[in-house]
Amino acid sequence: MRFLNGMTPDHDLTYSDVFMVPSRSAVGSRLDVDLSTTDGSGATIPIVTANMTAVSGRRMAETVARRGGIAILPQDIPADVVADVIAWVKSRDLVAETALTLGPTDTAGDALSLLPKRAHGAVVVVEDGRPVGVVTEADCQGTDRFAQLRQVMTPDPVTLPAGIPPARAFEALHEGRHRLAPVVDPAGRCVGVMTRTGALRSTLYTPAVDGSGRLRAGVAIGVNGDVAARAKLLLDAGADILVVDTAHGHQEKMISALQAVRGLAPSVPVVAGNVVTAAGVGDLVEAGADVVKVGVGPGAMCTTRMMTGVGRPQFSAVLECATQARRLGAQVWADGGVRHPRDVALALAAGASSVMIGSWFAGTYESPGDTFRAPDGRLYKESFGMASARAVRLRSASDSPFERARKELFEEGISSARMYLDPERPGVEDLIDMVIAGLRSSCTYAGACSLAEFAERAVVGVQSASGYSEGMPVPVSW
Repeated sequence: MRFLNGMTPDHDLTYSDVFMVPSRSAVGSRLDVDLSTTDGSGATIPIVTANMTAVSGRRMAETVARRGGIAILPQDIPADVVADVIAWVKSRDLVAETALTLGPTDTAGDALSLLPKRAHGAVVVVEDGRPVGVVTEADCQGTDRFAQLRQVMTPDPVTLPAGIPPARAFEALHEGRHRLAPVVDPAGRCVGVMTRTGALRSTLYTPAVDGSGRLRAGVAIGVNGDVAARAKLLLDAGADILVVDTAHGHQEKMISALQAVRGLAPSVPVVAGNVVTAAGVGDLVEAGADVVKVGVGPGAMCTTRMMTGVGRPQFSAVLECATQARRLGAQVWADGGVRHPRDVALALAAGASSVMIGSWFAGTYESPGDTFRAPDGRLYKESFGMASARAVRLRSASDSPFERARKELFEEGISSARMYLDPERPGVEDLIDMVIAGLRSSCTYAGACSLAEFAERAVVGVQSASGYSEGMPVPVSW
């Protein structure tokens, strides 16, 4: 990457402070761009979901990996639970989505409480494992919540055979004017669900899979306690990436934790952070990190900069850290500050191998939290920072009430925030579609066929606040 007109700014920059100019390009189509990462994660798109309790759970991990990204499970989850989640994710189909299922005698209320767990918006009614009906929210409207699903469902649904090519599945659904259909094995048992949009996505994305062809998932660990013992448990459970994570990554505890993890000789990438300087990158790489996580304070749930004055504008932090990582044969992930697809493109232009997204993905069907409805009718989920009092309370559940109360006094994060589901893009796949469409176009503007070429060819300029606002679309006339 180079700055426009060769002028290097004398101050640090956020994503909003910069823009990219087009270059001469021989890339004929955005689909000619290869978005696979080169950081050893196995991701086929440069998207990582943050290791936040309100963001990354089993549904998020499955869905994101199916589209080529990686989810990092939070460090607060007990090791045995993490092992169950990893095994569950790795048992998921690479094409068909996991179905929401209930029995014929379950109620409309049961269905309504379950529907927000998946973006496909349907519950498959099964009897002896075989689909006998489909229920949507529209079917339950105006119905007694205690009505049995046998009275509410659309019976005898059209089904698709397991293993059907996505293009054929789309054609079958399109010709029958069906939005979705249960997927069944040769014995007629329901093994998933396929939507028309899901079939299309399966032709546009390549799943992130391990050496055995199963979906990938990463796990975070902290820097306290017996780090090596927990890391070994997670490696034995099948974690594909280990993220050694703490808010202040450039500290002795992180160095010791990394050395302990590296002592296990893991066969998976080790990520560590967070830092914002070349010196921080150098020390973490020397201690054993393959990838360094960059970002202090840019996240929507983080109050670190306002509480402490510590942090750094994210674009400049990524640019400096990525430059240093390349010198050392390592990579960086840009963590935080992403609010628009342009931010993802700019982070990658600055040299990041992947971009970690948290709060933006918290407001989706696939995030772990329950779905609530605001007084104005909008759906939302609650999000919170991982250094907030709420997160500390969860992380210190085994402490005495006195010790827990002492820790909760010192928080650097928001304990409760509403992340509204976008009615147009309520699922994480909808957001991924938007991000990847923008990123592919960015690469074509730069004349790049790969992320490595993009980081090399991108030309970036500095703009004023009015320059940034000029680029915003205007939904109504002025």
